Amino acid sequence: MAPADGPGAPPGWTDSHCHLQHLTELGARRAVLERAGAAGVTTMVCVGTDAQSSRAAIEIATEESGRGVYATAGLHPHDASEGTEALARLLEEEAASPSSRLVAVGECGLDYHYDNSPRQVQREAFAAQVRLAHSYGLTLVIHTREAFEDTFAILRTEGAPARTVFHCFTGGPAEAERCLETGAYLSFSGIVTFKNAEEVRQAARLCPPDRVLIETDSPYLAPVPYRGRENEPCYVVRVGEQLAAEKEMAVAELAGLTAGNAASAFGLG
Repeated sequence: MAPADGPGAPPGWTDSHCHLQHLTELGARRAVLERAGAAGVTTMVCVGTDAQSSRAAIEIATEESGRGVYATAGLHPHDASEGTEALARLLEEEAASPSSRLVAVGECGLDYHYDNSPRQVQREAFAAQVRLAHSYGLTLVIHTREAFEDTFAILRTEGAPARTVFHCFTGGPAEAERCLETGAYLSFSGIVTFKNAEEVRQAARLCPPDRVLIETDSPYLAPVPYRGRENEPCYVVRVGEQLAAEKEMAVAELAGLTAGNAASAFGLG
């Protein structure tokens, strides 16, 4: 069952963005997955941020396929200086595997808040990964922070893939409208529960029902009232409860809606 102080949920939640590979102990991961299942989380997308973590995500998705885990492979803007060559080789390997659980390229994009890699290097790595998503017919998962203009410019130049997700959306209504104009999905994290995130909630309210996703970005960004703890997929229920309130929907309806959207966004069978 769910932890005594954790969220309860109807079945069928999807956490569209988590980092299970950051749990180094197998036992810890299994406990996290047990709590997710008990909370009604039936699908999780485990996201890579460089070649090593992407390979780990794919391994976890393969090992935990019975728990509905899928994987992405990408190079985070923080690590853009590493270059995309190793990632490209990994994608080529996975493309040859008929049983691959890989569903997306990313997370990739631009982060001008920390500038852990030079901005021009970030832009080049992002553009290269947009091209890789096109080449393999995969979903593109975008991380953008304080960099919407350059993000949109690169998408205009390279073309947004048919399935594109703005993960952990942190903009307001204006940025949301522009993302939606590209045909993308908006994925909302625990930030939507934060007191100072009214603009994010406004964006959530205007997002069309067929373009909204929910995520934890665990182990980061635990939602209220779990802030200060390590985040995990079972807390996606709390994100969903907040989003349901913002959109004036029943919680069970929101769960089914976002699960269906995730299946479409990532091409899940």
